[in-house]
Amino acid sequence: MTQNEKVLAGVLEIFRHEPQKQFRVDQIEKMARRNRLGNFTELIKALSYLEHENKIITDGKGRYQLTQENTIVEGSFRANDKGFGFVKLDDEESDDVFVQKDYTDYAVNGDRVKVKITAAGNPWNNKGPEGQVIEVVERGLDSLVGEFHPMTDEQVKRSHFIGYVLSNDKKLHNYRVYISENGLIPQMGDMVKVSIKDYPNKDNPDSMTGAITEIIGNKNDPGVDIMSIVAAHDVRTEWPEEAMKQANEIPDHVTEEDKKGRIDITDQPAVTIDGDDSKDFDDAVVLWKLPNGNYHLGVHIADVSHYVKENTPLNDEAYQRGNSTYLVDRVIPMLPFRLSNGICSLNEGVERLVLSCDMEITPEGERVGYKIYPSVMKSHGRLTYNKVNRTLAGDMDGLEDKYFEQRSMLEDMASLHAALYKQRHRRGAIDFEEPEAKIVVDEKGKPVDIVLHERGTAEKMIESFMLMANETVAEDFYRKHVPFLYRVHETPDAERIKNFFEFCSAFGLNVKADPENIKPIDLQKVVSKTEGTPEEAVVQMMMLRSLKQAHYSEDALGHFGLAAQFYTHFTSPIRRYSDLMVHRMIHEYSDKGMGEKVQDHFKSYLPNVAEQTSTQERVSIDTEREVNDLKMTEYMADQVGKHFDAVVSSVTSFGMFIQLPNTVEGLIHISNLTDDFYSFDEKTLTLTGRGTHKQFKVGMPIKVTLINANVEQHQLDFEIYDPNAPKHAHNDRGMANKRRGNRGFRNDHGRRSGERNFRNNRGKRRNNNGFKH
Repeated sequence: MTQNEKVLAGVLEIFRHEPQKQFRVDQIEKMARRNRLGNFTELIKALSYLEHENKIITDGKGRYQLTQENTIVEGSFRANDKGFGFVKLDDEESDDVFVQKDYTDYAVNGDRVKVKITAAGNPWNNKGPEGQVIEVVERGLDSLVGEFHPMTDEQVKRSHFIGYVLSNDKKLHNYRVYISENGLIPQMGDMVKVSIKDYPNKDNPDSMTGAITEIIGNKNDPGVDIMSIVAAHDVRTEWPEEAMKQANEIPDHVTEEDKKGRIDITDQPAVTIDGDDSKDFDDAVVLWKLPNGNYHLGVHIADVSHYVKENTPLNDEAYQRGNSTYLVDRVIPMLPFRLSNGICSLNEGVERLVLSCDMEITPEGERVGYKIYPSVMKSHGRLTYNKVNRTLAGDMDGLEDKYFEQRSMLEDMASLHAALYKQRHRRGAIDFEEPEAKIVVDEKGKPVDIVLHERGTAEKMIESFMLMANETVAEDFYRKHVPFLYRVHETPDAERIKNFFEFCSAFGLNVKADPENIKPIDLQKVVSKTEGTPEEAVVQMMMLRSLKQAHYSEDALGHFGLAAQFYTHFTSPIRRYSDLMVHRMIHEYSDKGMGEKVQDHFKSYLPNVAEQTSTQERVSIDTEREVNDLKMTEYMADQVGKHFDAVVSSVTSFGMFIQLPNTVEGLIHISNLTDDFYSFDEKTLTLTGRGTHKQFKVGMPIKVTLINANVEQHQLDFEIYDPNAPKHAHNDRGMANKRRGNRGFRNDHGRRSGERNFRNNRGKRRNNNGFKH
């Protein structure tokens, strides 16, 4: 190999090892020097040659990146209802690969595919790579939910299919799924779940075949709309016979046998503080002042692991479910109601088994001691957030005696919370406060109101105490060097943070922090700087997008959002399997010691538990969000034509999302901006009119009119309210904007995933999992 070839090969190797990275010349020179590849002149020659040979591309300003043409990559296919699609690659930093309609190889949304890059992406003009699917590696869709359409007797005779099913999902709505004669026979208009047998192919590009596995009910019956979403997400609703048998055999009261080896704390005035409509209470708290001036905080958590043992039907089912799913009009619980509302619930005035975490905390909010142990408690009061907030505000009119009795303790709790909050804030915890929206439905499941709820001191106080208990338990077992389950939120990628800082500078925010060594407090300072400013919403939204998602892990990777070195989930074992698992380990290590045998046992399957609980959490969040979107759209459906005050919540190349004061979101498509030609600036997230220079940006208040409510697609469309405009006038500018908006599907900051994906993903801003503690 000649010297020139050696330099070429070495430089290309640098790019090949990090295909997504954009290198500056000085970075390449540094690496080339380390690898002894040659001098600066030879390096520049090599870069020039590789660019000429289309091996690398450049922005012309000294930054280079590998060209991906003809490489074969693997990822998940995301279909668009217009026929084209995108392949999301496994590397989070990679751009999605655009696939034209004729090159999808009949892949269905969610399929894992191999795709050949036919045109490389260019990061400097914002064009993503293009490719064609060459193989469907694994099917992502094994079932779907849709409406049954029967065939005529003549058609049945000819085809041996009794009818077909159409999904409401826009990405699957173009496919008819033909149903064979053998299996369940539904009625016209029934919502059904179908197991897919044959997928689209060359001969049948728009159809599949399958068998009905479940008849959910007629689409017009109350509750069927929600249960269809539940079925589509594969959320388990039926209890296996053995699991129910086990649940029914568990006593409904604490026995003398149960109390053995436990500390009796029934005399402590522990209370539960929850929402008005809560039915299961898995945490109780108690507080008193110690002679040395410190606080004694007791956090007592329902000991579900005493009743739900390893390798039992109940445990297997709880593991499959992963957590409870909370929908607008019902809860799909992780445990049968006999347990969750009965023996495992810390109901007022009855003895219950708990795992206790007692902590000694200074008035400044510093924990100086703790003890974790099994005990027996009795709740001295079922208190509610609303009434505790009233008590703390001194509004005691009409409150029950228990609030008067506990008033002094509650006031001390509020003081401790203030100190704990200050401590968290000092170390850098990032705190977002958004109002929560509760959808009120009538007995038929029809939404009648959307009520906003601001969290008061009571809610924040309980959160503070649970955070402290979770941190204490996590740190205790980390220090013991034994296998354990942690709740983690990893440090964000430097590249994403760098982009976020560049975005901030467009707003005149000068952030002094190193993206390569980012600390939570650096981001907290950005939040503080923008508090109360028009930029607050957009800066928070972009920050959320730059963060990773919280999940479970057998490794203590820390919790970035909370600025906590150690964190776990210990406080909700009725509704989360992760917490049940943590309780089980606490018991085992206490009862059987921390020998190799016990450690190996947990080490063998903790990674599976971490993966399952993380996956099921996402399933529940997606299900809850989709049900909320459905009910919000339904609530707005009879308000088409009405005008509303709104705020721009996000700006994209195809329009902008707006949010009403009741948190309902909808889209103003660019084709409905008819007064000018609008262009999108990705750096500042703005739409600017070419002629009028009118600008739309995140956080901006506007008045809008609702022009369409598609309940099936959970989709609301708005236009800017103009009292002088004729109803739904669309001029040429609107159509030109629409064409540009459609082209923009591949350039929007929703990572080139298209309008529908952006609609689906917009809820992530409302329910960002990075901050679900």
